[in-house]
Amino acid sequence: MDTTTKQRLVFAVNGQRFEVYSIDPSTTLLEFLRSQTPFKSVKLSCGEGGCGACIVLLSKYDHVHNKVEDFTVSSCLTFLCSINGCSIITAEGIGNTKDGFHPIQQRFSGFHASQCGFCTPGMCVSLYASLVNADKMNNRAEPSPGFSKLTVSEAEKSIAGNLCQCTGYRPIVDACKSFATDVDMEDLGFNSYWRKGESNEVKLSRLPPYNCNYVTRVFPEFLKKETAVGLNLGSERYHWYSPVSLKELQGLLQMEANGGTSMKIIVVRKDSTGIEIGAAVMISKAIEALKEENQGGFSKEAKLVFKKIGDHMDKIASKFIRNSGSVGGNLMMAQRKHFPSDIATILLSVDTILEIMTGERRLKLTLEEFLGRPPLDSKTVLLSIKIPCWESSRVVSSDACNKLLFETYRAAPRPLGNALPYLNVAFLAQVSLCKNPTGFMLKNCRFAFGAYGTKRSVRVKEVEEFLYGKLLSFGVLYDAIKLLETLVIPEDGTSSPAYRSSLAVGFLFEFLSPLIDSPIDFSDGLVNRYNRTLLSKNSNQQHDLGQIEFPTLLSSSRQVIQLNKEYHPVGEPTIKTGAILQASGEAVYIDDIPSPKDCLYGAFIYSLEPRARVKGIKFNPGSSPKGVIALITSKDIPGLNLGSKTVFGTELLYADDLTEGVGQRIAFVVADTQKNANIAADLAVVDYDKENTEPPILSVEEAVERSSFYAPLFYPEQFGDFSKGMAEADHRILNSQIKLGSQYYFYMETQTALAVPDEDNCMEVYSSIQCPEFAHDTIARCLGVPAHNVRVKTRRLGGGFGGKAVKSIAVASACAVAAYKLNRPVRIYMDRKTDMIMSGGRHPMKITYNVGFKSTGKITALKLDILIDSGMFVDVSPILSDHMLGSLKKYDWGALSFDIKLCKTNLPSRAAMRAPGDVQTSYIAEVVIEHIASTLSMDVDSIRNINLHTHNSLNLFFASAAGEPLEYTLPSIWDKLASTSSFYHRTEMVKEFNRCHKWKKRGISRVPIVHEVKMRSTPGKVSILRDGSIVVEVGGIEMGQGLWTKVKQMTAYGLGLVKCGGTQDLLEKVRVIEADTLSVIQGGMTAGSTTSESSCEAVRLCCKVLVERLVPLKQRLMEQIRSLEWETLILEAYRNSVNLSASSLYVPNFSTMHYLNYAAAVEVNLITGETTILQTDIIYDCGESLNPAVDLGQIEGAYVQGIGFFMLEEYNTNSDGLVITNNTWTYKIPTVDTIPKQFNVEIFNSGNHKNRVLSSKGKFGFFFLHVPSFWGAAINASSFSSLCNKSSYKRSQTATCFVEWPKRG
Repeated sequence: MDTTTKQRLVFAVNGQRFEVYSIDPSTTLLEFLRSQTPFKSVKLSCGEGGCGACIVLLSKYDHVHNKVEDFTVSSCLTFLCSINGCSIITAEGIGNTKDGFHPIQQRFSGFHASQCGFCTPGMCVSLYASLVNADKMNNRAEPSPGFSKLTVSEAEKSIAGNLCQCTGYRPIVDACKSFATDVDMEDLGFNSYWRKGESNEVKLSRLPPYNCNYVTRVFPEFLKKETAVGLNLGSERYHWYSPVSLKELQGLLQMEANGGTSMKIIVVRKDSTGIEIGAAVMISKAIEALKEENQGGFSKEAKLVFKKIGDHMDKIASKFIRNSGSVGGNLMMAQRKHFPSDIATILLSVDTILEIMTGERRLKLTLEEFLGRPPLDSKTVLLSIKIPCWESSRVVSSDACNKLLFETYRAAPRPLGNALPYLNVAFLAQVSLCKNPTGFMLKNCRFAFGAYGTKRSVRVKEVEEFLYGKLLSFGVLYDAIKLLETLVIPEDGTSSPAYRSSLAVGFLFEFLSPLIDSPIDFSDGLVNRYNRTLLSKNSNQQHDLGQIEFPTLLSSSRQVIQLNKEYHPVGEPTIKTGAILQASGEAVYIDDIPSPKDCLYGAFIYSLEPRARVKGIKFNPGSSPKGVIALITSKDIPGLNLGSKTVFGTELLYADDLTEGVGQRIAFVVADTQKNANIAADLAVVDYDKENTEPPILSVEEAVERSSFYAPLFYPEQFGDFSKGMAEADHRILNSQIKLGSQYYFYMETQTALAVPDEDNCMEVYSSIQCPEFAHDTIARCLGVPAHNVRVKTRRLGGGFGGKAVKSIAVASACAVAAYKLNRPVRIYMDRKTDMIMSGGRHPMKITYNVGFKSTGKITALKLDILIDSGMFVDVSPILSDHMLGSLKKYDWGALSFDIKLCKTNLPSRAAMRAPGDVQTSYIAEVVIEHIASTLSMDVDSIRNINLHTHNSLNLFFASAAGEPLEYTLPSIWDKLASTSSFYHRTEMVKEFNRCHKWKKRGISRVPIVHEVKMRSTPGKVSILRDGSIVVEVGGIEMGQGLWTKVKQMTAYGLGLVKCGGTQDLLEKVRVIEADTLSVIQGGMTAGSTTSESSCEAVRLCCKVLVERLVPLKQRLMEQIRSLEWETLILEAYRNSVNLSASSLYVPNFSTMHYLNYAAAVEVNLITGETTILQTDIIYDCGESLNPAVDLGQIEGAYVQGIGFFMLEEYNTNSDGLVITNNTWTYKIPTVDTIPKQFNVEIFNSGNHKNRVLSSKGKFGFFFLHVPSFWGAAINASSFSSLCNKSSYKRSQTATCFVEWPKRG
């Protein structure tokens, strides 16, 4: 092949033709789409295929069969050179403002399935691909009008690989299910199309119509004419080759410069000996081949083995990764990089044969030999993988009947994949049922284990040999397990080593124990068992009770709201503003703003040492980072070295001479592209000097020893006499400890900013930030210019959760300083790893408690000593003490004493994260309650009941915030929840379930919440334009919480009080525009779950002023004409020089309270530690909801984010405190398969909140506080005393108590 011949790369994006003649082969499809096309719906979030934000639909034309294959791929992992001849569809190509929106986008909007919206385009593309492929299935019946051929299960799993940190997934699932042919319309949750009680016919008529035969996707004809030949493209330094034969490949491999070139071998062959899969066959195609029903020539046993392998592969990664990742690539990573491959483990158990090629030499190896070799060099090519055909061995003896038993397992944070396993296992065994003596005898075992902290998958041959020929009994199984424990030992440094080892034992027990203690039935020659598939040569039946088959993820949900039209359109569940634009990918985020001319890009260099002097920065010897323009340090700052400034303190922009902690910013490298800036930052080597420096403080205990604390600016008062309360107690628990770890925000859009120099030393900064006002002030001080020289703009955030408050100030300031110095625009979009390392996250804590209580369970006194890791800078840590006490006071503790210390350590500074401090103390309260119940051997619900507040005790603990007796609605909500959730009946069902099940247990718990919220002052501005349209500005930032939507509703209501023609329809005339710090000042910080309400009140005050100006004019005009339209009134107001712009600053009366409780049912598998939340019920007294659709989404989203904190997310660091769970591979937020199976939420209005903003109450973030209910339910499922004995409380990881106990059991 002539490797010097230049060719062109031809492809289509949304039907448009693109030709490329020269390009860096490392360029990804995502980079090209975002930089070279107008299509910005593909978002960079993780950059490693772990989130789904960048998904596109890729279509290939098969010239041989004259058909088009459609599948999703992650564009951040897809090289542009690999899509020659392909068609790409993004969210804009599915539907858009100009051409019309697709029903998918309309239904996502109508089902309120978009909040921050950053993930929504990827979600829509995932569902679109599933619809396209389902509707092409000719073997499926035509669906009813309005539906597709997709099933409910397929619809739910279509977005299984997509991450969302806002919605809690329930509304997204409902939007997907609305297309399913077998959907029960009653199971679809709250939406904008229908109300409860309407018929299915009415519901369907109101859904945006979908026609499964109407194809919006047409493969471009010009691509069909392109000839598929080997492609040779390149740049000055690198080339891309696509060989089309082994001969060409061998020629390329002999070129030293192309040692890493690989070949695509894309054939699947089947014969009587097994299935051979080409190494480059995509995993999804291999699954199809393995699960194909018409497997001619194979025995039933062989078919079922193949199907089991395919079913397990379905749990690997996510659909869009399986569509682009190859079987051979997975195995080569396992061989070369010690990747914890599921494929390697399951194929190891079935004697798989591999063929490799080195030079012209071909060699066949067993998979065990392949994995056991030293890492293969880059010139060795894996050609194929042969899975042999398995069936029962033939036996002549009449005393035994041989059967084949095959099963695979994996334990991972997420049931449907998209998570590396803690352990993967495959068991294959020939078993004989002996008639005399009766029982099963094992023969020919293949037991493979992987991913448990070993370099490669292994077979435990010692266990296989021990079991061979033995009649199974519990004694034999016990001995096998003890032997296995000595073999499956994770290497040092492996996370959760005890759990992984216990999993190996649990899976072996689960595999073999049914052969011992379950009834054996040989009907039709098949062994039937409760959880296993046995394969029989002569059987026509298959018994499988769900080991692999996935049940429906979200069985049902219920949302109950109370609508009130008194303040129309306020209180209406209107669709979130901008939701349809988010679904089409047309909503503009900071990184979507086109780069100005001569724009540069930055990346941070951060400290890897907790405390050291910085002597200098250089780049790796031998490396030559491309495109580097400048390296900005503290010496380049024209003004103050200031990264942030709040009322609590300051933070440096860059370390001066001494680093204060790991992750601290040291410098800012500026380059010509974001990729080059990131590469340069990675190549930077910081020269540290640790001589004559104090040792770092890396724990709260060390901070106490060295008296390293931040001074609290305010401190809550103590309640009652603790000593007296303890003296009155019948029982005391002393010095019990709890440790709580951190949590990362995982906003889908990472930190980002763009700074553009303007005339006269001015700077315009676009920032993804929750507090533009604070960034404005900091930037001015950094640049040494007056504040009027700086302007900060923020339109919307791709998620915030507190992480884009103080933390974003330094990001914007760094860009501004670099832009000021270089006099060129500078922007940054932080990569996920850097963001996770530098962000700090939730405050870790160590809590010691002493509690006294009566024999009745009534608590008389509680004392807490709380050590909070605040990190290297104070940030907003001083607010925590007040927040923590607010949530802790939900119970009447009798006397409450506490000592809260903010520890200054050399770790990343912590920031406010959703419900900061509140969620920890809500959890602490439930730990104390559970501990008391365990000590007294009483039902925990009765302990909670007896310690709920009366209004008198509420007044003691909350003083003026308690309000009137009628406002204390917690007791009525508590009883209402018990009734609507059938709490007592379900409690009895749980007890019965646990009596009947040895290895699975359930628990149920109900938890109260009392939460104190303080409103903030907030500005607003309303202007009416000449045509009657209205523009609104507020200090609050839209970040998915529906602030703009509520503000629009309030504006329409407030101006509608003019009461003239058309004022009932003002909502569509209102536009809320981006925050601008020179237009609306005193914007403050959007945080604390109250900014929507306070922004609405600010706007209402503006509208009141405007109405007062317009009414006199209206009255004069009405004397002349009988009918007056809004547009006419406004035109006359302009003619009469009426001021139609009004500004206000809402200054609230502080202190309002919220009450909420809920119940959750949890199922815990005590063998594997797998946990399922079966049902969650939430009732919330929110007063008069300003928008119940928005509020429901916030409630559910916060709750599911709390599930992540307590159950899934492991925030691990190295010995210096550097975060090592710093990507989507290692840090797992909830996915659609981890939410409650049944999710019920009721928004309740007691009618006793007339002194609020239109009777509404702030909400949302504190729904994190509900999450301890499923912790309590899991405690109820297991044993509290066992939990305490195993010291689970002393683990520093989040998601400890009820998840970790089964893991250790």
